[in-house]
Order: sequence, then structure tokens, then C-alpha cells
Amino acid sequence: MKHSSPRRPSLLLALAAATGSHFSASAIAQSNPPAAPVQLPPVVVQGKAAAEPALTVPSLEGAQRESRFTPGGATVVDPASYETGRASTFQDLLGFAPGVFVQPRFGSDETRLSIRGSGIQRTFHGRGLQMLLDGVPVNLADGGFDFQAIEPIGLKYTEVFRGSNALQYGGTTLGGSINFVSPTGHDADRARLRLEAGSFGYLRAFGATGGVSGPVDYYASISHSQQDGYRNWADQENMRFFGNVGFRINPDLETRFYLSLTDSDSQLPGNLTKAQLNADPTRAAAGNLAQRWKRDYQLQRLSNRTVYRMGDAQLEFGAFYSRKSLDHPIFQVLRQESDDYGLSFRYVSNAPLAGMKNRFVVGFLPTRGRVEDSRFQNLGGSAGARTAQSIQTSTNYSLFAENQLYVAPQWAAVLGFNATRSSRRLEDRFLTDGDNSVDRTYRQLSPKVGVRYEWSPQIDVYANVSRSFEPPSFGELAGGPNVTPVSAQKGTTFEVGSRGFLRSATWDVSFYRSTLTDELLSLNTPTGQPLGTVNAPRTIHQGIELGLLLTVARDVSWRTSYLLNDFRFDGNATYGNNRLPGIPAMALRSEVLWAPAPGWYVGPTLEWSSKTAVDMANTLFADPFTLWGLKAGMRIDKGASFFVQARNLGNRKYAATTGVIADARSLDSAQFLPGDGRSVFAGIDWRL
Repeated sequence: MKHSSPRRPSLLLALAAATGSHFSASAIAQSNPPAAPVQLPPVVVQGKAAAEPALTVPSLEGAQRESRFTPGGATVVDPASYETGRASTFQDLLGFAPGVFVQPRFGSDETRLSIRGSGIQRTFHGRGLQMLLDGVPVNLADGGFDFQAIEPIGLKYTEVFRGSNALQYGGTTLGGSINFVSPTGHDADRARLRLEAGSFGYLRAFGATGGVSGPVDYYASISHSQQDGYRNWADQENMRFFGNVGFRINPDLETRFYLSLTDSDSQLPGNLTKAQLNADPTRAAAGNLAQRWKRDYQLQRLSNRTVYRMGDAQLEFGAFYSRKSLDHPIFQVLRQESDDYGLSFRYVSNAPLAGMKNRFVVGFLPTRGRVEDSRFQNLGGSAGARTAQSIQTSTNYSLFAENQLYVAPQWAAVLGFNATRSSRRLEDRFLTDGDNSVDRTYRQLSPKVGVRYEWSPQIDVYANVSRSFEPPSFGELAGGPNVTPVSAQKGTTFEVGSRGFLRSATWDVSFYRSTLTDELLSLNTPTGQPLGTVNAPRTIHQGIELGLLLTVARDVSWRTSYLLNDFRFDGNATYGNNRLPGIPAMALRSEVLWAPAPGWYVGPTLEWSSKTAVDMANTLFADPFTLWGLKAGMRIDKGASFFVQARNLGNRKYAATTGVIADARSLDSAQFLPGDGRSVFAGIDWRL
């Protein structure tokens, strides 16, 4: 029989499953109908049926379907979207996720991560987002989180729920939630090896395996990464293990146990002045080098997730315990031993209500953490005399519910709430400069009302209004004498947007405006006296979140993400309506890829940022920058894939991110964190 030549799939179809799009590749393929089929004789294939996916971990396609029914900004990031290049930092992982601002501080795991201006002043660790690993919280109980707890390579997918769209997981913060989901034995490769290497002594090795044996499945991965760093005193080394074992007790009941181990050592080169950055961005700050600033961190985490399916509904149970040890020489030596634990309950029902399609979620999330905090003088990186000692205890109770009722075939009305009670208790054990103990309790009911309209099978539009709530972490409540207890940060957010695909375009766009009260900021008085972290009476966060994928030509695609960030004071006594510092007004990331043959790709990359305010008074700014790059490679599902990637080809000197201060008085200040110079990375990925 004579056969026609196979039709090469469009690049849009190839990348749709790899860009974090809400829609599956099969759905997008409907917008590119195939040629008339050729009739072939029937072929009968006999073999073992594919195993049913795990109950405890939804498939990538299932997560993409669920995200579409979210009445607001939500994205599912497929690892295929970033494993075509270096997969090391949170920027590599989330750089194209709509609405996410992410910049490494010095090419390492430590990152400036923010959604809608969450934790806008936090230049170390993380705050303002609920971080989840397999649906179970990975934050410390006071709300802080560590980037080293996540391995970008080997994730099954990542869910990003912006703002109140995190309500279904109990998230209450302005920024929302990010859920990192692990593979299981049902979908993991039997064996996988990946090796990356490149500039600045970068080396990353990853190995994983998984499988199924009767009612039991398993997955395990181990990784090691190291780099000398672009800058002096910027060595990094990480070891990570992630594993899980699932037990299918019966067709409707499954339990899964997770274990993760992290050992991370990081040198901290510190901030430079703008003049120092322009003269030699590779140098370390003198004080950081002299005092041997570092952040060494170990984490052991055990968790469980159990799902019981009951027809159109399911009951989900989660539990976790983590132990963290921190040795952190900075301007003082900080040593902490942390124990965090908690439970999570969710009931999800898709049963009709009064004959109408309906989705109902209700849950309860109690967490508790205890930190033994000791601080000492820094004597060249070693601990000297004790300067502080405390016991820090955080307790949180969150009850949440959301209902989405189809009041008409294309219209869904959304109603939800989150009732939260959080306590922060600091017991001062040092007492040489007075009793600096703190004991505060924070409560709020955060409602949400929204609507979602299915314009067509391919296009959704949505709108919602919601309240947000964020109690302070101990970073705002501790650190020295006369710390003023602060109120929780609160806000009201209005959001409208659309997601969908049409012919050669796939998009995800949201417009939002948040009016905040008591935002947690470090401020000065009108006469310039520092107040420390206090509550700004009124601020406004508003902007545009855009993700776009276009088929430019038959084998050429253009992928881009764009952020407009308009964050400012609202009639502040000292700063008027000034822009809030720390995050640029606009940021854009883009790439154009040509696929000369199935699996192959080559094309340029672009990163652009507008200037960034450094101080509240808006007298000092980081300069705008444009970075060009190039990547090429070949990616297949099984066998050996490879990539080569060049970054910052122009060797531009620039500040990737900055510190935040109250008033620079138009003077240069050591607040600039240089981004990496010209670099080249390559990797090979083998799957069996």
C-alpha cells in the first residue's frame, strides 16, 4: 500500500505541553486540524494495560484540566518547558510562568520570588507565598520558606495559583500558592540520568528511578550540584534526595509516604554599590568576605498523603514533619533548630447541586512550628559571644471552603472563604537588654466572590474579588531590642482575565488591583529616623500578568511572559505616592525557537527589565537591562537528549535584583546584586 508522508507536527503543538499552558497539547491540536486521514487495515495489539494513574497525585493532563476551571490566575508548568536548557534555579523553573517575578540573587538557589508584589521587601529567603510539596505545606509555620528544599529537575509539574486562586489549598496571602508535584512510580522513567555543566564551575548530576509492583509503586531521585559562582565568595553545593512510596489499598483508597533530605552550603558574596558593580561585578562585598558570610542548611522532611475516592467526591488527608538545622554567619552568627509539623484535610466533591453542575471544596489546615534561635558575634565566620537567644513558636489554623456552581451552562458562580487564626510567640531567653518577648494572635475571615464564563470550548474569561491576609513571620518580629509588634498585612484584590487558545495563539492574561492596609515594610519617619519593619497604612499593588505562545510560522514559535508591576504608596505621610522599591515596573522574558526537525530546536532568548527603585524615597534606581542568549538541542521522550545554552552573550553588567532601603538621599549605596556575566551551559539527559 502506498502511504502519504507523515505530517510534521506544528511547533505550537510541540511546545504547548512544555510551556506551562493550561491546555493539553491534544486540545491545542484541535486548532490545527490534520489532513484527511488515510485508511489503513485494522491492527490488533495485545499487551498489558497501562496502570491506572495514582489516586494521590493527579496526572499532568488532569492538573491542566483542573487549572482551567480555576476562576482566576492559575498555571501548570510542565518540566519540558525548562528542561530544554539549564534547570538549576527557580528562575529556570518559573521564569515563563505568568505573573511570577523571579530573580536569583547571585546565580544560586537564593532567589527574589514574588507574585503581585508579595514579600516585596524580602531580599533573603522567602515570604508572602504558600509553598507546597505534593499538596502539603513546605513553609515554616511562621510563613517563611527556603528555596533549597526544591529540586527543579525531576518534578512531575508545578502548579501556580496567583492570589486568592490558592483558596482551594488554604492559601490566604496576596501572592497565592505554588505547589511542586513529584513523579510516582506510575509515570516515572524506569531510569533517568541527567548531567549539566558550564561556566563558573557549574556541575549538576541527577539520577532517578521508579516503578510499580502490584499495589505498590515507588520513585526516588538523588542530585548533587556545585558551582564556584560568577562572583568571588559565591561557592554553592547542594545534595538532595526525594522519594515516595505509594500503596493502593483498594481501587478507591491510596496512601503515599514522602521523604526528602537536603544538605545545602552557600557562600554569600553580598551587595555592591553601583560604582563597584560597574567596575568589577565579580567582587564580593568586603564585609561579607571578611566575616565569611554563609548559609549552611540541612532539612529532613517526612510527609504522607492519603486519598479516598467516593464516587463523585474524594477525601484527602495529609501530614508532615520537618527538621531544619541552620548555621548562618552574617553580620552576626545565626543558629537555628526548627521543628515544623501539621495536618491537612480536604473534601472535594463534583456532585451536582439542585440538578446543576457543581464543584465544592472544604478543608482544614493546622500547622505548628518551634524554633530554637541563638545569635552570636561574628568573628571571621565563627561564633563569638552570645548576643541573643529565644524560643519562637508559631501556630496556624485555617478553615477554608469554595463552591463553584454552574448557574447556566456557560456561567459558573464562585463563593468561598478562609477563616484563619495565627499566633506568634517569641520567648526571650537572653534578657540582657530587657525582655524582648512577643506574644501576638492574628485573626481574619477572608471571603471570595467570583464568576467564570466559558466563552467557547477554547476560551474562558473570569473575574473575582477577594480578601488576603498575611501574619508577620519572625523576620518582622525579632532581631533586636525594642522590636515593635506589627499587625497582619491585609488587602482586597479585584481580578479580571482570560485564558485560552485560538488558531495559532495560546494566552493567559490577568489584570488585578489590590488595595492593602498594614503592608509590612521597613520605613522612616518624615525626619528620616528609621522605624524598622512597621505597617504602612495604605499601599496599592496593581498590574498585568501575561503569558503568550504564538506560532509565527509552520516550524517557528514565540513564547513570552510580561509583567507590569505598579506597586506604590497611597498618600503616605513620608513617601506620598512613591513607587515601592525592590521589583521593576516592567519585566519581560521571551524566546523564539525554530524546529528544523521533530525534537530539534534552536533560537534566541531575551530578558529585559525596566529600572528598579532601591529606596522608598525613589532617589536611587537600578539601571534597566537587556540580556540576549541562545539555546539549541534535541529532546525526545526516551533515549538521549541534549542541550547547549548561552546566556548574557553581550556580557552585560547589570543588577539582577537589589536590596531595599528607606532613603538613599540620592547617594550610591551598597544595595546592588550583580547578575551573572557571559556563560555557556550544556547537558545530556538519558531516559529509559
